[in-house]
Amino acid sequence: MAQLEHFTTSVDTVVSRMRALDASLPERDGLAVFNRVYLAVTESVDRHIDRGVFSDPRAAITLDVRFAERYLAAVEAVADDRRPPACWRPLFQFRRHPGVRPLQFALAGINAHIGHDLALAVVDTCRSLGCEPADLEDEFDRVGDLLVSLEERIREDLMPGPDLLQIADPLTHLLGSWSLERARDATWTTARALWALRRLPDVAEEFTERLDTAVGFACRILLTPLPD
Repeated sequence: MAQLEHFTTSVDTVVSRMRALDASLPERDGLAVFNRVYLAVTESVDRHIDRGVFSDPRAAITLDVRFAERYLAAVEAVADDRRPPACWRPLFQFRRHPGVRPLQFALAGINAHIGHDLALAVVDTCRSLGCEPADLEDEFDRVGDLLVSLEERIREDLMPGPDLLQIADPLTHLLGSWSLERARDATWTTARALWALRRLPDVAEEFTERLDTAVGFACRILLTPLPD
């Protein structure tokens, strides 16, 4: 029980850090747009943990915390004038670009966090708890289901109205090229591959670097400045 309380405190800590970040950023800042989305996700996961939705709350809490820590580490790196992972660089580079719409910032951040950070967080969690990825599959799926449902709400909140979003609008084509559900499925495969490579550190490092680069490239595409 003491161990569970320790992780519960950690969830409260990451939520507090995201709230403080939200309060410090201009509303239109691209990082602020994503941070609000991710804060809502983390608070939702926390409520589901409190309601006993997860069959293994300790695993769910550990995964939630390890996941959030990777995003917050990227934020800290930029604040300290260090380079964040490649997957996050496009968001920080374009965060104030007037031609990038709020929905693009939200989806690019989600893509970086799901496509790169979540796979590594699964491995981090397995190491912390001494378990295999298969032992986390239920928690991974439940978190993924929450993310998918929140993505729908995000699109509703940030999508231009039907009078503005026409079939020829470039944003329509960008949105049609990316799916959180597909990204989540790919992440689970990636996490299992990374875990299988844990005894081959050189190969695992190269695999992780290439993953980081590929996800960053996709984020750069999602952040293509669009005409009004």
